[in-house]
Amino acid sequence: MWKVVWATLLLLATVCAQRGYAKETKGAPKVGHVSVVIVGGTGDLAKKYLWQGFFHLYANQGVVCPRELSVERCALVKEQFLKLAEYWQLKTSEDYQALGKHLTEQLTQEGIVEAGRLFYLSVPAFAYADIAERINNSCRPTDGAWLRVVLEKPFGHDFSSAQLLSTQLGTSLKDEEMYRIDHYLGKQVVSKILPFRRENSKHLDPIWNKHHIERVEIVLKETLDARGRIPFYDQYGVIRDVIQNHLTEVMTLLTMGLPANLSDVKEVLRNKLKIFSALQHLDRNCATIGQYQNYNLEVQEELNKTKEYYSLTPTFAGIMVHIDIAQYEKMPIILTSGKMLDERLGYARILFKNDIFCVQSHNSVHCKPKQIVFYFGHGTLQYPAILVSKNLFKPDLMDTEWKEITEHKDVSVLGMPISDYYVLTPTVQREAYAELISHIFQGRKDSFISTENLLASWGFWTPLLHGLAKTSPRLYPGGADNGNMLDFKLLGREVTFANEAVVMIPQDHMGGSGAESFQVMQGKYRSAEMVSAWPEELIVRLAADLQASAEKAVREGGRFHLALSGGSSPLALFQRLARHHYSFPWRDTHVWMVDERCVPLTELDSNFRTLHDHLLQHVKMPYFNIHPMPVQMNQRLCVEEDSGALLYERDINQLVNASSFHFVLLGVGYDGHTASLFPGSKLDAHGDSLVALTESPAKPHQRMSLTLRAINQAQKVGVLVMGKSKHELVTQLSRVKDNPNKWPITGIRPTSGRLVWYIDYDALLG
Repeated sequence: MWKVVWATLLLLATVCAQRGYAKETKGAPKVGHVSVVIVGGTGDLAKKYLWQGFFHLYANQGVVCPRELSVERCALVKEQFLKLAEYWQLKTSEDYQALGKHLTEQLTQEGIVEAGRLFYLSVPAFAYADIAERINNSCRPTDGAWLRVVLEKPFGHDFSSAQLLSTQLGTSLKDEEMYRIDHYLGKQVVSKILPFRRENSKHLDPIWNKHHIERVEIVLKETLDARGRIPFYDQYGVIRDVIQNHLTEVMTLLTMGLPANLSDVKEVLRNKLKIFSALQHLDRNCATIGQYQNYNLEVQEELNKTKEYYSLTPTFAGIMVHIDIAQYEKMPIILTSGKMLDERLGYARILFKNDIFCVQSHNSVHCKPKQIVFYFGHGTLQYPAILVSKNLFKPDLMDTEWKEITEHKDVSVLGMPISDYYVLTPTVQREAYAELISHIFQGRKDSFISTENLLASWGFWTPLLHGLAKTSPRLYPGGADNGNMLDFKLLGREVTFANEAVVMIPQDHMGGSGAESFQVMQGKYRSAEMVSAWPEELIVRLAADLQASAEKAVREGGRFHLALSGGSSPLALFQRLARHHYSFPWRDTHVWMVDERCVPLTELDSNFRTLHDHLLQHVKMPYFNIHPMPVQMNQRLCVEEDSGALLYERDINQLVNASSFHFVLLGVGYDGHTASLFPGSKLDAHGDSLVALTESPAKPHQRMSLTLRAINQAQKVGVLVMGKSKHELVTQLSRVKDNPNKWPITGIRPTSGRLVWYIDYDALLG
């Protein structure tokens, strides 16, 4: 028999375990009464999944009936189940004390043995520790009965918070009493990954490695938005919501060493932890992120934010992971998820290298991709399945709970007709929550997240989350209108969007909606050319423009003279050039400094030191082509009598044709300064000089800088402006007239060359 008790904030249910159903833990009775308390039983999760899961458990050993029940039988069982429900209000310590007393008295009155008590915490994570303490103080069973407390994600939002939560829970509950639930581990296909690998090891062992696998893809696509979940979602985003947990768990099941005993929880955990310890560090270059068009409006509405508020929370992410062990070295693992995509679909695909070259029969099965797909459901196939392409091997059936499908509908999966696969599917489809609730009753912990597993996962993901915290996601319209906007490519250990950046202009500015609201932002700024994109794409464009200028200069004159400024803005450019532009004509390039602080060149404050560390030491350039500014002469810094500025000007006149650099890259400060030319520094006093000593309002005060004359003689001048903090400056500069003494950047007017502003969307749109 079952009995259910429920309340305003909390829900209680009592159940009788049936003989032969539960495999109880050591020392616990095999048959007896089980009390189930759903804390938060009136909430959304309970309504959608938990009541259904407990009902399936009740009906089968346990609202829509399971498929295997007849209509008459279902109606009877459902009526019995609902009669077991009691509604309790559990807000205070006294409420929990009353609950504990009620459970004990009920058992005594009915004369039944207690098997255990199950508390399912379907409440926000911040309430876990307090509820666990009250359960520990007032609701523990006696006489050898077990206590199991189920926790729903999120289990923290980074490593520190997860560690704190684990410590707090550990003061009230033993680790074996905590069941952290990840419903993906209850999906039938996911739970069969390890058994499939074991049953087909004779086929898989020779090919389950970097020599045969091209890449692994783990994908979860959703068509829904975040509306109604914004208070939670905006704190977490797509990586915390589904990638750090669901997709990461699938990744470990695919890559971990096969345990000798699949039911040995400790061995499975040890093998998972070995994978976590071998994962290579992630930084922001390993990920692309996006946000669907209407998300920010939803945030403003549900969180009561002003129209000026802008959320950086990603609703899409594409991430590349590498495992630093010999078996998988340099083999990319792609984790991808997003909301407002073209279809609802989840799968893990192992794509193998194909060593067959078809001379004529290109439609032959041998020419098609070799792949294994763990298909979680939905999409074109609509049912969960494990698919093996017929050019790999015929898989063995794992057990009687799975069957092979040989008659297929006219559908395709990941670009291949279903007829090109061997297809295995569960004989009876079961919901994930029903499966996991069943495992909780059985005391099986192999489908749940241990403390070590949780902290290892957060330890891996936290650095990336912190690195992306201030990164603006690419906007996308949602659904079919996304087109190829979110496609990304793998470049070594980096991930970048495959297509040119686009930006959404708010509808009140454009008067349109959907895909029509997206435009490439190129045009004019201060009567000069402007290129604008999201930060990553802007750097890609600037680096490409630099290489094009270099190749043109070398082709026409044999040399390329490039003058680079200091500051933080060009760091991403330096890294891009060093990592991706292998064909850049470095041997024929001369690098000059736009400005320099009057500090030794080896100090961290030196612009040259920054340039050296992030670019010069990574490229093959003759040392005599590198021209640092001579700020230190005669063991002194920027002393006018040492004539350092004149010496640098002489080098420019001797080496640079007509003293005209091919490309000068500048930044602009909040006060409108550029190079080391600051407001109020009487720029006219530099006359015809190309180099001058200047004064900065910030330490170190002394600087050396190219003058306006030197910069304006260049064939091309680029001004790089990035970041939301520069939005006000960009707006102000768009309105002011030329006044170099007040706004030195307005004095940049190439005599016969081009001026191009490179402004990212954060700076341009705010």
